[in-house]
Amino acid sequence: MKTKMFMSKYETQVYAILRLVAGFLFLWHGSQKLFGFPPAGHEIPAYIVFIAGPIEFFGGLLVMTGLWTRWAAFICCGEMAYAYWSFHGLHAILPFVNFGELAMIYCFLFLFISAKGSGIFSVDHLLEKRRQKQNLQNP
Repeated sequence: MKTKMFMSKYETQVYAILRLVAGFLFLWHGSQKLFGFPPAGHEIPAYIVFIAGPIEFFGGLLVMTGLWTRWAAFICCGEMAYAYWSFHGLHAILPFVNFGELAMIYCFLFLFISAKGSGIFSVDHLLEKRRQKQNLQNP
């Protein structure tokens, strides 16, 4: 079927780009909390700064670079699930009513990345290729 062929040959590259962009965008949420850049425009509670800030910054960095991707994405997924149900979900159940769409999207995106792994263009991929090469050389 022609519709299946449209982008399927680029699936691995597009997934790598998705992982890179998701991690890049997520780390800026952490940067905002930890370093005040970019400016938030409002006061962020200390518990969010000290708990969510490092998870978002370092988790985003790890997902973006593809190092320990599954664990980093799983932790980021959990943080976003917690953010949704502890803040947004208290106001209304539907994400577009309680302004929790971004938290929910990140939650399920990181769940998917956690399940799929780092893919190509990642440190994990390079390390695995190196391990395989060493195993072939030293049987």
